[in-house]
Amino acid sequence: MPRIISVGTATPEFVVHQEETMQLAKRLFSDSMKEVDRLLKVFKNGEIKKRHFVKPLDWYTEPHSFSEKNNVFIESAVGLCLTAIRDCFAQAKTKREIGYDEIDAIFLINTTGLSTPSLDARIINQLPFSSQTKRIPIWGLGCGGGASGLSRAHEYCLAYPKAKVLVVGVELCSLTFQLNDRSKSNFIGTSLFSDGAAAVLIGGEDVPYNELVDRSLPAILETQSTIMKDSLDVMGWQFEDDGFYVVFSKDIPTLVRNWLQPVMLQFLEQNNLNEAEIAHFIAHPGGKKVIKAYEEALQLPESKTAQSLEILKEYGNMSSVTVFFVLERFMNQSISSGDYGVIAALGPGFSSELLLLRWE
Repeated sequence: MPRIISVGTATPEFVVHQEETMQLAKRLFSDSMKEVDRLLKVFKNGEIKKRHFVKPLDWYTEPHSFSEKNNVFIESAVGLCLTAIRDCFAQAKTKREIGYDEIDAIFLINTTGLSTPSLDARIINQLPFSSQTKRIPIWGLGCGGGASGLSRAHEYCLAYPKAKVLVVGVELCSLTFQLNDRSKSNFIGTSLFSDGAAAVLIGGEDVPYNELVDRSLPAILETQSTIMKDSLDVMGWQFEDDGFYVVFSKDIPTLVRNWLQPVMLQFLEQNNLNEAEIAHFIAHPGGKKVIKAYEEALQLPESKTAQSLEILKEYGNMSSVTVFFVLERFMNQSISSGDYGVIAALGPGFSSELLLLRWE
C-alpha cells in the first residue's frame, strides 16, 4: 500500500491574535449589524487564539480589487508552497536524501485564488523538479481538498507503485474577506479563516522503504469519497465582481452528527473495523462546533480530537490545508506498528473524504 513519508508546513509572517480580529469586526460591523455584540461571542467560543495572514491586519480595512487580491494570492502562495515543500523534504529524515527529480507528480490543492498556469507550474520553475513531472491541479474542494488530494495521490501510487508524489496545498483565506459584505457568513469567516500551506510526500508500495527510513509510516489502506445530494448551498463561494463571497450554513454541525455518522460507520464496516479500533483520528478542524459534532457522531473521547483542536487554536481554519497540519502532529509522534487511523474532512458539495491508515 502507498505510504505517507513526511509532511512539511508553512505559514505567512503576519500573526494576528483573536482579540485583534474581534475588535476589527466590531468596528466594521457595528453600524450595520444590530446584534453584533451577541455575535462577537463566536470569536471567544471558537477557542482560536491566533492566526497567520499574508498581509498586516490594517491592509484588510482598505478596499482592494479582485485582481489586486489575486495577484497577492499568486505571489504569496508560490512562496509558501516552496517553503512547505522544502520543509517536507527536510522532515522526511530519510537515510539518503530524496531528490526533487525523483518526484513523479505534484497534486496542487487550492480554492482561494486563481492561477493559469497553475501554481504547480510556477513551483516547478523554481525548484529542481524534472521537466517531465506530472501536474495535477485540483481546485474547488474547499475544506475537503486536503484529504481528497491525499486520496487521489493514493490512487496514483496504486497505479504506479514505484512512484513518489507530492500533495501540496495552499489557501489564503484572508484574501477572500469582503470589506463591504455585512452578511453573517462573512462575519463568522472573519472569526475563523486563516492562511497557510503544506506539502505531503507519498510513496507507492514498491518504493524501497527499508533503504529510506527506520521508523513506522502510515500506509493508506482505503479511501472513500461521499457527496450528499441536493446540498450545494451548505458551503462554498459565490463569485461577484469584487471576488469571493463565503457561503456556509449554520446547520453544518448538525449535518456532521446526522449524516457523517452512517457514512463513517459504513466505511469502517467495509474494512472490517469498528470505532474502538481506530487509535488515531486525524480530522480537519472546520471549527469548534464541528469537532464536537465529530465526537458526538462517532462517540469519540476528547483525547482523540485533541490534536485537531490544538491546530485550530494555533492556526485557525486554513481550509484544505488544515488537515495536513494535524497530520504533521501525528507524523512527529512515535506510533506503534499496526495502529489504525482515519483522516476525515468535509467540504462543499456537501461532501466527505475519508482515508483509512495503518502504521507499518
